[in-house]
Amino acid sequence: MSHGQERFVVLQVLPALVTGGVERGTVEVAQAVAAAGGTALVASAGGPMVAEVEAAGGRHLTLPLDTKDPRAIWRNAARLAELIRNERVDIVHARSRAPAWSAWLACRRTGAHFVTTYHGTYGEALPLKRHYNAVMARGEIVIAASPFIASLVMARHRVEAARLRIIPRGVDPAAFDPAAVAPDRVARLAAAWRLPAGVPVVMLPGRLTAWKGQGVLIEAMALLSRRDAVCVLVGADQGRHRYIGQLLRRAERLGLGDRLRLAGHAEDMPAALALADVVVHASTKPEAFGRVVIEAQAMARPVIAADLGGPVDTVAHGLTGWRVTPGNPVALAAAIDEVLALPPDRLATVGARAREAVPTVRGMQQATLQVYADVRGRPAG
Repeated sequence: MSHGQERFVVLQVLPALVTGGVERGTVEVAQAVAAAGGTALVASAGGPMVAEVEAAGGRHLTLPLDTKDPRAIWRNAARLAELIRNERVDIVHARSRAPAWSAWLACRRTGAHFVTTYHGTYGEALPLKRHYNAVMARGEIVIAASPFIASLVMARHRVEAARLRIIPRGVDPAAFDPAAVAPDRVARLAAAWRLPAGVPVVMLPGRLTAWKGQGVLIEAMALLSRRDAVCVLVGADQGRHRYIGQLLRRAERLGLGDRLRLAGHAEDMPAALALADVVVHASTKPEAFGRVVIEAQAMARPVIAADLGGPVDTVAHGLTGWRVTPGNPVALAAAIDEVLALPPDRLATVGARAREAVPTVRGMQQATLQVYADVRGRPAG
């Protein structure tokens, strides 16, 4: 489709622009809107990624959208309504629940179109939580980050299929390209992480929190046939020092103290993934999508993923990766042993299939622009 150069204004709203998949997607969509001749606005409480919005051709407007206080949500609705009128906003795209409530109210007052992206599974344990979450299902079009999330939205909120669009987050295949990663980038990380030459590297990328399954992987490492394999946990601890201590003590107890590396946040993820002989996703709760899985697949790395949530849709067992029972160290260890024993030509075939199948940033951008074009062709409401 050609989106042309007709003027249109899109306002994306989210709590803040610090780091994460939601924030990255916001920047990528702002870039697409600007490239298509539209005006790309982003409202949030700010953060280090504001500069990336502006570099992508967007404009950031600072509003206190990082609060769940009902009175603040109501005040933010008035602020957003004023912004919509002043900037002549056609579409408001909400990416998080508290800002979405403010945006929905503002759209009702101004007649702007309302679109949402349902990014997560959103817990419902507390009273009224389903009602709070339901605003993400009120979009004229509701974007789901995966078929898994689309099924969840239909079941929980009775959203009809015609109002749902499945648009996976994408990876940049030019950045995550094994052929484009210079050897010196890989060597620098190997030296920084003290990785011995010639031993298998089993890597789990993801922030350090219990449900991401770092503990499951450490237990699995103790069961491997390869007793020399090194476990590398890549990701920020975000102040979870107690959890770090628990992981280190568990590794020591299992005799893995000298084979565990806590690498912290990696600025150069393509180079980090290039170091891995196996990339593990071990989450024990379902994830909406799982960006690190497709980044690893784009790098043609062997991926072993927990058989739940978004990775079920991106990892075809035995074809583009492997899936294992979540939270089961025995099953994970068996899968790692299997992958480490495979001949190079089989690994290359799986890696090539995985790279070819991954969703791309460009695909996500074009599909989102199509959503905007579709809602602009109908009455608001």
